[in-house]
Amino acid sequence: MMRLIAAFLKLVRLPNLLFIVLAQLLFQFCIYTPLYANEIPDGDRLGFTFLLLASVCIAAAGYIINDYFDVNIDEVNKPGKLVVDKIIHRRWAIAWHFMLNSLGLLFTMLALPLREKWYLVLANMACMALLWFYSTSFKRQLLVGNIVISLLSAWTILVIFFSKLSLADAFGLGRELHDKFFRLAFLYAGFAFISSLVREAIKDLEDMPGDARYGCRTMPLVWGMHATKVYTAVWLIVLIALLVLVQFYVLQFGWWEPVVYSVGLILAPLGYVLATLFRSQTPAAFHRLSNIMKLVMLTGIVSMLFFCVRL
Repeated sequence: MMRLIAAFLKLVRLPNLLFIVLAQLLFQFCIYTPLYANEIPDGDRLGFTFLLLASVCIAAAGYIINDYFDVNIDEVNKPGKLVVDKIIHRRWAIAWHFMLNSLGLLFTMLALPLREKWYLVLANMACMALLWFYSTSFKRQLLVGNIVISLLSAWTILVIFFSKLSLADAFGLGRELHDKFFRLAFLYAGFAFISSLVREAIKDLEDMPGDARYGCRTMPLVWGMHATKVYTAVWLIVLIALLVLVQFYVLQFGWWEPVVYSVGLILAPLGYVLATLFRSQTPAAFHRLSNIMKLVMLTGIVSMLFFCVRL
């Protein structure tokens, strides 16, 4: 039984699910709550809890269906990490995928006033569909899979943002009243999007052997390794440049602590990835860079803690 539980937690990528939980908790309690301390409506925390559970269920279902369709590729790229067909039967994988998506839809509907936020229910249903098509076809196509995963990473933050405001308040006449909330939401969503683009490209470099065997059209296989590294370096430079601009903006307010944190735990690792990217040649080297990018995504999200006392 313990072996089966451990296999299931591995299948749904428990560390990645905890990352989603952490990101949404920090956004809720370190950005939204301080900004709207005296205006938080009744039932907001219950709605947030249901939305968080929905995000976790939808992501877990996506990881399961990805492994379901990737058994052959993973036998080449990650032979020691196979769960589907080795420990958990394929039928159970499909059943869990269906059950978790159903729970994700239910929790989304419980989280929101449906007459006002029906479009967020449709958006989460679209996420489920995107994760299915990502697993069946998008990830094997040039750039499409990378963009889909990056958009879904950004949605982790944006779904909470849009659950708090109407579309009119987010983009229309009420926009100026929520300007700080808008800027912080899209700052972190943008960070998640670009850092995911970088990491997905590095993972494509890492997974070339299995992807090549089964006819995938990922960037390294279509453009070549060098061109993919150039693409990745461009996004790294864009991300570093944007983060440097943010540090100069923050310094206007004398916020030295978040600047020191960002330089040491976000910008420095990004600089290391950029400096070593072109020297890396093996799957092991690309795996190390991928893990550094995952760490950068974590430290970037954790930086929301600074806003608890600043907003």
